[in-house]
Amino acid sequence: MSDTDGSDGSETGLDAATQRRVVRERYARIARSAGETEGTDGGACCSEEACCGDDGSPSEPTDRTAELIGYSSDDLDAAGEANLGLGCGNPQALASLSPGETVLDLGSGAGFDCFLAAGEVGETGHVIGVDMTPEMVEKARENARENETDHVEFRLGEIEHLPVADATVDVVISNCVVNLSPDKPRVFREAHRVLRPGGRLAISDVVLTADVPVEVRADPESVASCVAGASGIERLDAMLRDAGFVDVAIEPKDDSERFIREWDDERDLSEFLVSASITGRKPTAPDVGGA
Repeated sequence: MSDTDGSDGSETGLDAATQRRVVRERYARIARSAGETEGTDGGACCSEEACCGDDGSPSEPTDRTAELIGYSSDDLDAAGEANLGLGCGNPQALASLSPGETVLDLGSGAGFDCFLAAGEVGETGHVIGVDMTPEMVEKARENARENETDHVEFRLGEIEHLPVADATVDVVISNCVVNLSPDKPRVFREAHRVLRPGGRLAISDVVLTADVPVEVRADPESVASCVAGASGIERLDAMLRDAGFVDVAIEPKDDSERFIREWDDERDLSEFLVSASITGRKPTAPDVGGA
């Protein structure tokens, strides 16, 4: 797999620069529109037409979206304004966080999962959110100030080039973000790099169950809304193992068709897309024998 151009990690018909641009523009619109409509401060990880207006303004209550993908009412109360209705699962349910751990959230948005993780790791722990959209980072920092959450910080950066030191993180989480990357192998290598030996990866994302229609694969809005950039399970498994992860498990969530069907008014995306729980672990020592 390519270490440089990222072409082997992207399933879309767009070049890497265009893919990053359309993703950044979409989530900047969502961040700017956050809070403009009472009870609906964003748009789900779905097609722009189904969830948002032309200006990115929301059209569906974010609490309902969050509940459909696995969050409880207590989670929603705890995260407050950080819930933008984005995502396709609940990585908190996979991570089994403990007090004192350091957690890294890839594509942290307005900080929803970061604030939930902060409650799990406590004040002796630390949570880092990384997002490439300046508007989202500013929104997350604003939420942190309002929540007076001192052990959470947000950094501007790309998940393919994490602004995090080697071996300093216990758990890497992410919610429907890796599919947006034009270089997924590098994302997983970066996650492996920043994890301490024995550290774990616990993410929710969408995976392919059938080929994406050609017209969807090359559509910028479909790429930016978590549809066209998804990979198949075998491909993801290979990426994770090539990055150095062991105990890899990718488990599709059969009930995800309930909310994936709402992502597009024109086609049933559940015909080729499903949400999945993706986990792995960094070995406690290098594999000197070679598998």
